[in-house]
Amino acid sequence: MILAGDVGGTKTSLALYRREAGGLLRDRMATYRSREHAGLDPILRDFLGGGGSVERACVGVAGPVEDGRCRLTNLDWEVDEASLRRTLGIRDAYLVNDVQATASSLPLLQESDRATIREGAADPRGNMAVLAAGTGLGEGFLVGSASGYIPFPSEGGHVDFAPRDDREMRLHAFLRGKYGRVSMERVLSGPGLHDIYRFLLEEEKMEEESGIAGEVAGGEPQRAIVRHGVAGGPGTCAETLRIFCSLYGAEAGNLALHYLATGGVYLAGGIAPAILPALRRGEFLSAFLDKGRMRSLLSRVPVAVILDPAAPLLGAASFAATGGVLARPPVPRSRPDSNGPGAI
Repeated sequence: MILAGDVGGTKTSLALYRREAGGLLRDRMATYRSREHAGLDPILRDFLGGGGSVERACVGVAGPVEDGRCRLTNLDWEVDEASLRRTLGIRDAYLVNDVQATASSLPLLQESDRATIREGAADPRGNMAVLAAGTGLGEGFLVGSASGYIPFPSEGGHVDFAPRDDREMRLHAFLRGKYGRVSMERVLSGPGLHDIYRFLLEEEKMEEESGIAGEVAGGEPQRAIVRHGVAGGPGTCAETLRIFCSLYGAEAGNLALHYLATGGVYLAGGIAPAILPALRRGEFLSAFLDKGRMRSLLSRVPVAVILDPAAPLLGAASFAATGGVLARPPVPRSRPDSNGPGAI
């Protein structure tokens, strides 16, 4: 029995997996609101109170893991591997970055777990990359080796936001006035969606659509923006998504170049499945390919959205089962449009 965890600023999910017939079968799963708990240990105790003897474990956390310890980027928790081993009473327990865990799921994803944005021509031995926009922005990648793929973490979501045109320079100035330094996470995240929307209202003087001001002013403004903007059209919500998709495509192209991800780029997190129709409308791919002399290389890179919200758990279980050396993933193939669930 393997315990898998996915710890983020919004929610913490745990699951138990069994190794059967060379695969992983999920026994049960539960999700907790992270901010309603003092830390991971009480959640683990509550979850395991439902039964299940754990032999191995892996927990993905939204933040950098150093020396087996992580202070989460968007949550006032510290999680460490030693405490995880003590709480579970086992020796084989791993603490990894959450997108590193998501990347570890790629060899196990089924066709129904992903939606293709660009078919491309995947190099079956090429590196692969994951870009996950949700509460924050996470990045990770898989590097091919003689034994299979090895997943690596990255904190690339915190690199500088580099504007590409006059409008993005105005957006950068708007965000700099609010936050000081402006990282990619400031624009490619749920809070980033709201900030782009505020920029259009306050700096670009666009009018707020009738009847949605109350929704956007609520506790989850990004959900309202997505709900009203995903169909397209001339409104502020739709324009917010057009800007967001262009920024998402530009960063996905950057990621493909950084890691030479000729095996494919995967979009994870809660936002991509929710805005899939917008991602397919053109702004994303136009920005993804707009890399000058590297356009030809990027035109061969497949791009897909991970639809399964439990992919980070599956990846964490796979990491625990294999010690972090994975079989080569399948080449993504297209499937019909789908809007999957997820936290934005």
